[in-house]
Amino acid sequence: MTDMHVDETGSRKGLPPWAKKTIAVVVALIVFVIAYYVLAAFVPRWWAQRIAGLAEGGMTRGVLWGLLFGILCTAIPIALLAWAWQVRNWRYHRGLQITMVVLALVIVLPNLMTLAIVMGTGNGAHAGERILDVDAPGFRGATLIGAIVGALLALAFIAALTRYRKRGRELKRARGDLEQHRIERERLDARREAEKELGRNPGDVPPGSHRS
Repeated sequence: MTDMHVDETGSRKGLPPWAKKTIAVVVALIVFVIAYYVLAAFVPRWWAQRIAGLAEGGMTRGVLWGLLFGILCTAIPIALLAWAWQVRNWRYHRGLQITMVVLALVIVLPNLMTLAIVMGTGNGAHAGERILDVDAPGFRGATLIGAIVGALLALAFIAALTRYRKRGRELKRARGDLEQHRIERERLDARREAEKELGRNPGDVPPGSHRS
C-alpha cells in the first residue's frame, strides 16, 4: 500500500514535468526582470557617487581614475578568461576554471556599471550622467580609452604567451628527437663493438651459410 494518490484512470495527480519547468522558467524571468529594474534604478546612481568621491570634481583625477578602471578592469578579465581556457586539460581544472571566470566577472563590474550609465535610458542612468559630468569630468571618455588599451594589452599578452608555449613544445619535441638519435647511435656503436670483440665484420657471412 502506498501513500501516492491516483485518479480513476490510474494516473498520478499533480502537474506534469513540462508544466513545472514552464512555471520555474516564468518565475525566474519575473525575478530577473524585477532585479534588472531595481539595479538599473540604483546601481548607476550609486556608482556615479562613488566615482565622484574619488575624482572630487577634478578633470585630471577623473581622467586618471577612468584610465585606471578601463585598463585594469578590461585587461585582467580577458587574461583570466584566456587562462581558464588554457587549463582546460588539467586534471582538476573545473574548480579552477569556475574560480577564474567568477573572478573575471567581479573585476569587470566597474566597467559594466560605467557602461550602464552611458548606455542606460532610465532615471538612474541619467542621474549618474549628471553626477559624472559635474563631479568626475572626463571619467567616461577615459574609461573607454582605457578599455581599448587594456584589451590590446591583454591580446598582446595572450599572443606572447601562446608563442612561448608553442616554442616550448617545439623545443621539447626537438630534444626528444635528439635523444632518440643519441640512443640509436649508442646502440649501433655497441653492436659494432660487440661484433669486433667476436672477430666479425658487419659484412661477414655467418658460419654455415652459403652465398648463391
